Order: sequence, then C-alpha cells, then structure tokens
Amino acid sequence: MATESSDEHRLDRTAFKKQTASEATNTTAYWRSKSYTERIKSAYHLTLRAYGFDPENEPRLDRSKFSMRKNHPT
Repeated sequence: MATESSDEHRLDRTAFKKQTASEATNTTAYWRSKSYTERIKSAYHLTLRAYGFDPENEPRLDRSKFSMRKNHPT
C-alpha cells in the first residue's frame, strides 16, 4: 500500500533528458527558486537513495556502537 509520503518521493523518470551546459545552468535557477527547506529535503532524499536506503524506512543509529556521556568541565 503506497503512502502519501512514498508518492511524494517517487522518481519521475520522464523528467530527465540530455542537456547542453547552458541548459544545465538553468537548474541552478530552478533550485534557487525553491525554499531552503525544500532543497534540504531533496538533498536528504538523494543522499538516502545514493546509499541505498529506503526513505520510508530510514536507518537508525546503532546505539551499541555509539554512546552519550556528559562532558564534565575540568
């Protein structure tokens, strides 16, 4: 069953095409027209995909490898 979130992150393969360098420059203007939050969400989504993680089931921090301890001033 698809959730609203998975539809939001579905890759539209028809949106891609070969571009010249001048056409590719227009993508900078596109991303600058997006809000900072939208750019961060997109970058995070692409990072998850690049490392092979499912955005619907994000990896959790392995607490057996990392621990928190208080920093006591000396």
